[in-house]
Amino acid sequence: MQSRPLRSYFIWPVIVTLLGLALSAWLGWHSTGTVGGVFNFLILGAILAALEIALSFDNAVVNANRLVTMSEVWRRRFLTWGILIAVFGMRIVFPLAVVCTAAWIGPIEALNLAIAHPDEYAHIIEEAHLSISAFGGTFLMMVALTYFIDEGKDVHWIQWLERRLSDYGAIRGFETALVLLVVVGFAFCLPSGVRADFVFGALFGLLVFSAVDVLGHILDSEQASTAKVAAQGGLGAFLYLEVIDASFSFDGVIGAFALTTNLFLIAIGLGIGAMYVRSLTIMIVEKQTLAHFRYLEHGAFYSVFFLSLALFAQSVVRVPEPVTGLLGVVLIGLAVISSRRYKRAEGGQS
Repeated sequence: MQSRPLRSYFIWPVIVTLLGLALSAWLGWHSTGTVGGVFNFLILGAILAALEIALSFDNAVVNANRLVTMSEVWRRRFLTWGILIAVFGMRIVFPLAVVCTAAWIGPIEALNLAIAHPDEYAHIIEEAHLSISAFGGTFLMMVALTYFIDEGKDVHWIQWLERRLSDYGAIRGFETALVLLVVVGFAFCLPSGVRADFVFGALFGLLVFSAVDVLGHILDSEQASTAKVAAQGGLGAFLYLEVIDASFSFDGVIGAFALTTNLFLIAIGLGIGAMYVRSLTIMIVEKQTLAHFRYLEHGAFYSVFFLSLALFAQSVVRVPEPVTGLLGVVLIGLAVISSRRYKRAEGGQS
């Protein structure tokens, strides 16, 4: 794979940033008609973009982990179609779908509500927060535990913990039992009137993870012998990554409504951030960063685990999004430092 300068990976994100900020400024003028409104929308757009980047850096590493095993065709499809689904699907369609389901109204009415009554729209999103957090927390915790609870895993960063978790991989359904135990624990912390919503969201997250996992095994079967089945295998990995992207996005989308109720400003700000995440993913794959940094994946999956805990915890207390984003960056930073130390020690022994 041909190497290229680091700056080349971020040309498009910079262009999208400039266009997005210009659009944010126009939106501010259109919404308020004042210079103050323009600056306010500009600042909010920049904050939302930074929030998305901080929350999703570990997402880029997890994506890269799967992309290195995908065919070139499906890799390109994920990096083109996938970004469109991420930006428009999760940042615009997903909130509209939540409002449609929660308020029992059609998509046109939901869009009109977002434009004409953004506060009411944001309130409906907030009301659905419990089920969304339970779904995202369950799915992401299953992703993280499936990585660590694996008999075949032989590279360990935190040795005493990961060796033991790897051994538990021989126990069928162990990770599912752990997740259900966490769900039950958080459910008991909630008022009895909302427990059913929380548990239903969690069970739906578990069901979606199981369905995607089964579908991925069927489509990505090593016994595939035809080009058609091999292509479907790429589809299995594509679907898996899309659901992971969606689960990562829950925290950012819900957190964005705490800053602004304007659906279009949220889509612009988080869309800018999503472009940087896409570029980071491409850079990690092309520069074979995972191969050079032995424990980078570990840091990312620990970050996924703590993000899942944060999503669960938000059902009980308010967890600031910058805190979860900062924790992810710190964990990945520590993994990079440990990887460098390992490489130096390995070089000294050779």
